[in-house]
Amino acid sequence: MCDQDHFEGDQREFEAQGLVTRRQFGVLLGAGMAMMLPQVVNAVAVTESDVAVMTPDGTADAYFVHPATGTAPGVLVWPDIFGLRPAFRQMGKRLAESGYSVLVVNQFYRIKKAPMAEQGSATAIPSLMPLAQSLNEMTQMTDARAFVAWLDRQASVAKNKKVGTQGYCMGGPIAFRTAAAVSDRIGAVASFHGGGLVTDMPNSPHLQASRTRAQLLIAVAANDDMRSPNEKNVLKETFAKSNQPAEIEVYTGAAHGWCPPDSQVYNEPQAEKAWARLLALYGKALA
Repeated sequence: MCDQDHFEGDQREFEAQGLVTRRQFGVLLGAGMAMMLPQVVNAVAVTESDVAVMTPDGTADAYFVHPATGTAPGVLVWPDIFGLRPAFRQMGKRLAESGYSVLVVNQFYRIKKAPMAEQGSATAIPSLMPLAQSLNEMTQMTDARAFVAWLDRQASVAKNKKVGTQGYCMGGPIAFRTAAAVSDRIGAVASFHGGGLVTDMPNSPHLQASRTRAQLLIAVAANDDMRSPNEKNVLKETFAKSNQPAEIEVYTGAAHGWCPPDSQVYNEPQAEKAWARLLALYGKALA
C-alpha cells in the first residue's frame, strides 16, 4: 500500500540515479498535471463523458470513454490512492482509442466526488489514508458488481466478450477481487505496482483471484520486489496451481507508482512496456 515515506524515498533514490528529474517531481507534476502519453497508432475516434453509477451504497462518479461506433469489450479501471484525476482520464481515453469501452471510477465516492487529491500525485499520502481505509473487501466487491453491471447495460459494450479490469497501487488488489466478485464476466486482470496482493489471510486477493478463470498480468515495481522478494514466487506458484495464464514480471528500474503519467516516479519506457503487455493481455483474453 502507498505511504509517504515510500514515495519520498523513491524520489530521492531515482533522482540520484538520474532516472527522473527535479522538474518531473516539481513543475510538471505540480497540482496533478499529467504528462502527455504517446499517441495511439491507428487510434479510433472515441466518445467520452462523466457518468453517475448507482451502487447499493450511493452514486459513484466516474469517467466513461468508448469507441464512437460499434461495440467493444468493457474495461473497469481502479485508480491508485490519488483517485480519479486527469492522468487516469488520459489513460482511459488512450485505452478506448485502442478499441475498448472503459469505465474509470472514483472508488472513494462514499466520502466525496473527484478530485480528492487536491495537488494530484503531489498530495501528501497521509491526508489520503482515511479514504483508502474507508474501503474493505465487502465494499470493493459490492462496487465491482455494480460497476460491471453498469458496463453491461451500455450499448457500446460487447456482451459476447469478457470484461477486463486493471488496478494501480491499491487498485491492484481491488482488480483481483473484481474477478472474484464477477467471475462469470471478468476475463482478464492486470495489476500495476499493486500493494497488498498477497496476505496471510484466507481472503487474500491473490487467493480470491485464483478461484476464477481470468488471465492475469502482474507488473511489479523493482523496489517493491526488494521489500517483498518472495511475493512474486507466491503469485507464480498460486496461479500455476490454478492453471491460470499469469505473466508476472519485476520491472527493472521502475519504482512503486511508475505507470501513471503524473506520478512522481513516472518511468516512460517501463510504463510503455507495461502498457504494451496490457494490450497483449486484452487482445488474447477479451477477443
